[in-house]
Formats: sequence, C-alpha cells, structure tokens
Amino acid sequence: MTSPSVSVIVPAYNAVNTIGACVASLHEQNFDRLYEIIVVDDGSTDGTADAARTAGATVLSIPNNRPAAARNAGIRAARGDIICCTDADCVPHSDWLQAITAPFAAPDVVACKGIYSTRQRQLVARFVQLEYEDKYDLMRSEERIDFIDTYSAAYRRDVLLANNGFDERFDYLEDQELSFRLAARGYRMVFQGTAVVDHLHSATLRSYLRKKATIGYWKAQVVRRFPSRAVRDSHTPQVMKVQMLLSFAILGALLAGVASLPFLSPDRQISRVVAFVPAMLFGLTFIATTIPFLLKAWPKDRMVAVISPMLLFGRAVALMTGYIQGNLFPLHDANNESRNGSLKYIIKRVMDILGAIVGLIFTLLLWPLIALMIKLDSKGPVL
Repeated sequence: MTSPSVSVIVPAYNAVNTIGACVASLHEQNFDRLYEIIVVDDGSTDGTADAARTAGATVLSIPNNRPAAARNAGIRAARGDIICCTDADCVPHSDWLQAITAPFAAPDVVACKGIYSTRQRQLVARFVQLEYEDKYDLMRSEERIDFIDTYSAAYRRDVLLANNGFDERFDYLEDQELSFRLAARGYRMVFQGTAVVDHLHSATLRSYLRKKATIGYWKAQVVRRFPSRAVRDSHTPQVMKVQMLLSFAILGALLAGVASLPFLSPDRQISRVVAFVPAMLFGLTFIATTIPFLLKAWPKDRMVAVISPMLLFGRAVALMTGYIQGNLFPLHDANNESRNGSLKYIIKRVMDILGAIVGLIFTLLLWPLIALMIKLDSKGPVL
C-alpha cells in the first residue's frame, strides 16, 4: 500500500460542533497527492471522536493533556513526510493543502505559516480579523519568519522529530515556542498568505479580552526562554508593545490624579484639572498610535475602524495584565531549558536599561506637572 506523503493533524477537545465541518473540508481538498487526516481526540467528553470518525478521519484518543501533547501524538503516528496542522474550529479552503505544502519545493524550507479568514459578522470578530491582517502585512515582505501558529501550518516531519516536537510543558503558545526554537537553530520558515482557513474568532468583548490576557501570560513564559523575542519577532507589531506600556501609563496617571485630589484645595479648580494632564497626554499619545490601524481598517470596515482605538486599548490592557502576571507568577518547569548565560545577561541588562529610560521619561513628564500643581495650589517654593 502506498504511504501518504502528507499528514494533516487536527487536535480536538470537546469539538463535536465543529470537527465535522473541519474534516469534511479536508476531504474536499484540490490536491494531487495522497494524504491522511488524523484527528487526535484530547480526552473529549462530548462525542468528538465519534463525530470525527463518522466524517472520515483516522482518530487517535489520548488522555486530556492540551494541544502540544495531542499534536506530538499525531506526529508520531503520521506516515507523511510533511505534517500539516489546523484546528478543530477551522475550515480550510479547498486549495489549502496545495498552498500550505507548496513552499517545501525549496529544500531549505522546514516550515510555513498560513492565514485566518472569517465569515462572522459580529463586530468583535470583524475587529479580530483585521487585527490578524495587520500582522500578516508585516510578514508578507519577510523572506524568512520566526513565528508560526498551528491553525494553518506545515512542517517537515523529520525536523519536528529531531527537535523534540512541541514542548508539552506549555499549555498555550506552544507553537510560538517551537517557532522561536527552530529559528534560533537556523531553520528557514516562510509565510504563505494563500493558505487560508476560515475560523470562528472571539465574538464577544469578554472572550476576546480573556484570550488576550491568557496570551500575555504565556507570552511571558516564552519570552523568558527566548529574551530577544521581547524586542522583536516577525509577527508582532512594534506599536503594540508601545500601546501596552501606554495603557498602564494612562491607568497609573489616572490613579495618581485621583489620589492627589484630597490634597488639593477645592477653591483652585485649575490644579484639579492639571492633576489629570499626564493621563490626558498619555491618552492622546495612545490615540496617535492607533491612527495607522484606523486608516488601514477604514476602507475595509468603517465601523471597526471607528471603535478600533477602544478595542486596541482593551487589547493593550489585557495583554499587559497577563504579561505582568506571567512574570510575577512564572511556570518554572516551562523555562528550565539551558541557555547561553552571558547572552541572557546582556539581553536582560539591555531590558533593564530600557526600562529605566522609560521610567526617566515618565518622571520628566510628570514632575514638572506636579510642580505646577503645587505652585497653583499653594504659595511659596515648590521644594
């Protein structure tokens, strides 16, 4: 019997409502090579395995242990030389397999990344799609990337096995960790913007912010292992990091303004206004950072463009909250891989210096305003 040259792996947990459409779309691919579809049931309790089997997939069942373990089980069972990955809530387009495997014609390409699309009409879901498209625009011009998400991805199986696959200590962002690990070892990965899967994005503000906070937490774990990725990766807009800092600067300045009110004379209203000037300045700066996204979104979806500054602020706060939590309460067992100590020290020292610079800038902006408030409120010298 001829072995398939490509294996598609779909981890699934309690996905009975979506796995059938996912597997059906995989069976309908316009693809001229033999391939297999493996659904790894990650301890589901809702009939996911039966639904996948009925749809025509080969099903592996494992105890619930998160997507990294499910994908690794699928990789071990796969017979194809190329491993393609998507998720149970995705519906690949009919040319997805053809597009996602095409880059492997180049012998030095070991992995590639595709993209999301969506048919949802909820406002938050439409914003999420434009958010992804903003990130895809960054990657289109890159000859090699360091960031692959497994909702639309492909890898050489031998490279995955040689590099121990996905790290099962990561409950989330295990695909980012693998990407950064492969990039650090010199492997070439590429972006494939024609490999499209439809996805069900977060459709409510609550679910969106919760997901961003979770991403922030696990991003902190990934960055602790790969500190240089805090500075840059091929997927994350640099302005997003600025927005994260500004969001907390706004909240901090607002709290400082409120805390100062009891100490200000009620007869001097101008001093009460000045108390909130730092928050207003940080807020205006934040709004300025959202203008490029707004302008890009406007021709595509004007309603999303109008509300984007508010959603971007929520995103920044959620990511920063999760990131801080991830640094305050790290998972030590997920970050015990050996590293170059001197390089880690240099990068950490650079980050310390950058943090100090940001603090100095904040102080230089704040203290003149504090001095002005004191002068307006009280007679005599400021100090």
